[in-house]
Amino acid sequence: MSTTMNKPISNFIDKYFLHFNAASLVDAAKSYQEQLDQGAKMMVTLAGAMSTAEIGKIFAEMIRQDKVHIISCTGANLEEDLMNLVAHSHYKRVPHYRDLTPKEEWELLESGLNRVTDTCIPEEEAFRRLQKHIYSIWQEADFNSKRYFPHEYMYQLLLSGVLEKYYEIDLKDSWMYAAAEKNLPIVVPGWEDSTIGNIFASYVLKGKLKANTVKSGIEYMTFLADWYTDNSNQGIGFFQIGGGIAGDFPICVVPMLYQDMERVDTPFWSYFCQISDSTTSYGSYSGAVPNEKITWGKLDIDTPKFIIESDATIVAPLIFAYILEM
Repeated sequence: MSTTMNKPISNFIDKYFLHFNAASLVDAAKSYQEQLDQGAKMMVTLAGAMSTAEIGKIFAEMIRQDKVHIISCTGANLEEDLMNLVAHSHYKRVPHYRDLTPKEEWELLESGLNRVTDTCIPEEEAFRRLQKHIYSIWQEADFNSKRYFPHEYMYQLLLSGVLEKYYEIDLKDSWMYAAAEKNLPIVVPGWEDSTIGNIFASYVLKGKLKANTVKSGIEYMTFLADWYTDNSNQGIGFFQIGGGIAGDFPICVVPMLYQDMERVDTPFWSYFCQISDSTTSYGSYSGAVPNEKITWGKLDIDTPKFIIESDATIVAPLIFAYILEM
């Protein structure tokens, strides 16, 4: 536990974050820590482009300190942490991105720069640099009739050491490396729509790899069902950054277990927090208030529930910093 003198961020937040979304941030952070203190485990879900936003600078430390026990993320977040690791100096920031003309966007494409809001990911140094190495790992598994999940291939890539010569950031700022060191369970729903997923599909189309060399989304769900069953004795919390499939996929494991598998003793998620800017009135699952999840059998009446309607790139680092100072 940190002393008061060593808690500059949480002291600042406690003094000034008193109402509205700011107060929700504090309540959610304190409740997150209470879950951990009670022996509960925590799932964190990553949507959007949090890896390109360099969430690894603080999320990696959350993993190292055992404040995260399982992750659900998009294929983009899985790969973009590695891309930042090996190609950071080649990224280009475009602070005036709102003013870009279609011609200027095309010029970025021709320069091999794929834009994510104000940040451009370099095609050659990021995507292609990873491609040749991950392909070798896929090939070996394919030849030996081995099958792994997408994140397991990424772990193999990181731990093999073949990327070390490319590292351009401090390794401690890579959340994927922190996760690989712990062999942390990860669920990657919809991995096929990521760049590395597209590359894998291209090799299948060329007849160079078999499609089932990478385990499927259904297998991810059955893996998650077993993991949830084995780890829910003292509760499992759900901390959702953004919306989309990274959150929608794993949260459904609870109603699946007790409705479809008829395991009536399956506990609900013990905590729920979402950082979101989605609007409920549009019928968005991502914008649904937590109470709607009660009607779907995901949360209980008494589950601690929080929603922080703000920018996750601002809110998530603050919550993580608050928890790390507790």
